[in-house]
Amino acid sequence: MWTFTHELGRKAVHLSILLVIFGYYLIEQTFGKQLALLALVGLLILFLIFEFFRLELDMTPPFFEQFIRPKERTRPYGVIYFLSGTIISLAVFDFKIAFAALLMTTFGDMGAALIGKRYGKTIIFKNKTVSGGLTELTINLFVGFVILSNIYIILAMAFVATIVEVFAEELDDNLLVPLFAGAIGQVLYLIL
Repeated sequence: MWTFTHELGRKAVHLSILLVIFGYYLIEQTFGKQLALLALVGLLILFLIFEFFRLELDMTPPFFEQFIRPKERTRPYGVIYFLSGTIISLAVFDFKIAFAALLMTTFGDMGAALIGKRYGKTIIFKNKTVSGGLTELTINLFVGFVILSNIYIILAMAFVATIVEVFAEELDDNLLVPLFAGAIGQVLYLIL
């Protein structure tokens, strides 16, 4: 059974994206964007190899077992989608837009899951709750105001990220949130 403690541990792993983004930024500043993206692709390949052993050969290290949700037992772990979304976002969107979208994915999802699981009573969609959705929106707005300066871009990205998070169930939100929020932010950035 998936518990609040499992979710808390899993969300702690999500915070590692901050190290990934920081590493990307350092490599980009020192060696350029292409090498920084290549480093992220290398990291993705390492996780794909891990997933090959886990999914194809049924060899999962016991420590990682506790972070795998029941729906991920037979499909790729969320880190595959998150790294894919990170690579696409950093390759396509301006850095601040990508950074905001990735932090909304990280912290918005974390807050929504933890608050929704702990205090959520009223269901919006499938297993998503009103309290989780409102927490997500609040955190996404906060992230937007810290990183971005245009109110229209902040509002659009925060609402899109929240809507995608609430209604994504079978498709992985770790890929969808940064791409949808980043895309709307980038389009608005270009036209405003």
